[in-house]
Amino acid sequence: MCIYTHTHTCSDSNTNIRGRRRERRKRMVSGRCGSCWIILAMVLVLSAVGAGGATAEKGVTYDGRSLIIDGQRKLLFSGSIHYPRSTPEKWPSLIKKTKEGGIEVIDTYVFWNLHEPKLGQYDFNGRNDLVKFIKEIRSQGLYVCLRIGPFIEAEWNYGGLPFWLRDVPGMVYRTDNEPFKFHMKRFTSKIVNLLKSEGLYASQGGPIILSQIENEYGNVQAAFREKGASYVKWAAKMAVGLQTGVPWIMCKQPDAPDPVINTCNGMRCGETFPGPNSPNKPKMWTEDWTSFFQVYGAPPYIRSAEDIAFHAALFVAKNGSYINYYMYHGGTNFGRTSSSYFITGYYDQAPLDEYGLLRQPKYGHLKELHAAIKSTANPLLHGKQTILSLGPMQQAYVFEDARSGCVAFLVNNDGRKVIQIQFRNNAYSLRPKSVGILQNCKTLIYETAKVNVPKNMRVTTPVHTFNVPDKWEVFRETIPTFSGTSLRANTLLEHTKLTKDKTDYLWYTLRFKRDSTCTKPSLFIESSGHVVHVFVNNALAGSGHGSRDIRAVKLQVPVSLINGQNNISILSGMVGLPDSGAYMESKSYGLTKAQISCDGTKTIDLSRSQWGYSVGLLGEKVRLHQWRNLKRVKWSNNNAGLIKNHPLAWYKTMLDAPSGDGPVGLNMESMGKGEMWVNGESIGRYWVSFLTPSGHSSQSIYHIPRAFLKPSGNLLVVLEEEGGDPLGISLNTISVVGSNKSQSQLS
Repeated sequence: MCIYTHTHTCSDSNTNIRGRRRERRKRMVSGRCGSCWIILAMVLVLSAVGAGGATAEKGVTYDGRSLIIDGQRKLLFSGSIHYPRSTPEKWPSLIKKTKEGGIEVIDTYVFWNLHEPKLGQYDFNGRNDLVKFIKEIRSQGLYVCLRIGPFIEAEWNYGGLPFWLRDVPGMVYRTDNEPFKFHMKRFTSKIVNLLKSEGLYASQGGPIILSQIENEYGNVQAAFREKGASYVKWAAKMAVGLQTGVPWIMCKQPDAPDPVINTCNGMRCGETFPGPNSPNKPKMWTEDWTSFFQVYGAPPYIRSAEDIAFHAALFVAKNGSYINYYMYHGGTNFGRTSSSYFITGYYDQAPLDEYGLLRQPKYGHLKELHAAIKSTANPLLHGKQTILSLGPMQQAYVFEDARSGCVAFLVNNDGRKVIQIQFRNNAYSLRPKSVGILQNCKTLIYETAKVNVPKNMRVTTPVHTFNVPDKWEVFRETIPTFSGTSLRANTLLEHTKLTKDKTDYLWYTLRFKRDSTCTKPSLFIESSGHVVHVFVNNALAGSGHGSRDIRAVKLQVPVSLINGQNNISILSGMVGLPDSGAYMESKSYGLTKAQISCDGTKTIDLSRSQWGYSVGLLGEKVRLHQWRNLKRVKWSNNNAGLIKNHPLAWYKTMLDAPSGDGPVGLNMESMGKGEMWVNGESIGRYWVSFLTPSGHSSQSIYHIPRAFLKPSGNLLVVLEEEGGDPLGISLNTISVVGSNKSQSQLS
């Protein structure tokens, strides 16, 4: 057996900790520590559940079968929960429900662009408090897999990279590039040293048993040629050199250098993963996708509980010893954190939905799977594997030895028929596309295609409709003109070069003089941004947008031009930066072409005209979503006519929190596209006007965490781009029905 060993040695602080523990034990024996028996009982409970932190003396190693924690092989189920996609107030509940679902490890990325929004300026407060999140996991007796990256993808804005990186001279992301390697090592070291200082690695007695460097680099490595391969070697060496005392992994990286473990991501790793690149590494699945991400204009992807269970059981049957569900709880993309075109709700179809409610039968069916597999862990981890053919599409995976006992996984790969299987003189009936688990190689204790858990249904209940015009006030943005801009250029400038991703919006303005020969004028716009709104002489002439699949916006609209000078103002909008791809730093956005055609025969190219630029909206510049800034503009509320259907309008009203402590959401179906704030906290972008092929909004309910709300007197501010009706917005409570548990048990 080949064991992965570590060069890490315990620090003086760890030696002192062990000394204090010895002294505490002495006080217990001598009777001088009144509370020490309680402490001892807590230690015994944590030891009984077998998680929450390895001992510093033994730590974490691995062999070709599994991770080894404190000298014992482990078969582990993990679940992804991202700390900034929820609130600190919800972390304990989410972790508790995850643990009750049979999960032993919480997996999370580290979000570089949140923690270092400006070079050298760090933020670990509130939802960004990584240390507090890990300590909460430890307090509930679970392990942690920390995926530092620091490139993470994750459908997160810019894949987690801070935008200021793009302005570093000579910068090329994620390759053998000295500027990138310098900053990547600097930030990775910052995180590792922070967590070491808190004693949170398993080598220190903490809960972190795994770390990840990079993320799915195999998807882009070929684009960088030989520099890609050298970068992988550098990243692995750099990470191991930080001496965390726990193993490092790389997912979707078949050439992960020793001792880094290569792992699988996907929905069917039991069928697609060729396995680790060394017989001395365990077979691990870092992302078992419980559904799939969702973008505006697309319906949700529904993955059944049966399908997840089938492929998880198959992976274990094929010697897999670690499965992480991505996501176990997805949460919410608050603010401007989602990447291009992604909705605010993240992996809502996970076992714990966006609001942290149990999604049945997925949650319960997987919980039963975990219990069944854990009950057979000894033969799985220590027995000899035998594979038997039981039919053209049927197999048995048997693990057995004299000491550990026996377990068999009977697999029916036929997706259409129930199959009768004969195994060791017993008959078993397996449903289509199913795995049956036989305890003691005899008793069927679980079948992946048989669901015993009742289905529940999520219910949204309106508790308040904002349909009184006098309760709303509106501020309409002033459309900038060329004469009002100070930044000028005789070309179309790139969007993010000016915005630095501090705002979604950039104004392109110019003056156009029309003569009598230009009849039936129309304006053609092409943009590599996501949204364009065209204003001619302060009136909206037309709007257009792309999608995740259609990257360029092409818009041709008839325009009403007066004879003489006309003001043309074009608002370019982004809906998040990309989260992946090679050479992300070189990608450009914003207007690339502008033309006016006259009567379909004469074309005037505007691209080389003199353009004026204005970054962002006025309401953003004065931070209109915050209480202290409300008086910096003049609001109107005379009648309903001033409220409805105005593009680029800011709305504000007050709301009271619904009674109880269940989840809360805003129904925005009457609006178009924009962003929402409650008490100064952004609950994210909305885009209800972007319909799916079946004519429905991809997302209409938007989560307001209870932590953002006071019992009464809450400020709601809405920015509407297209023109909507705020009188149709409603405040809703979210609950579930149809389960064998009550709502109070679920929330």
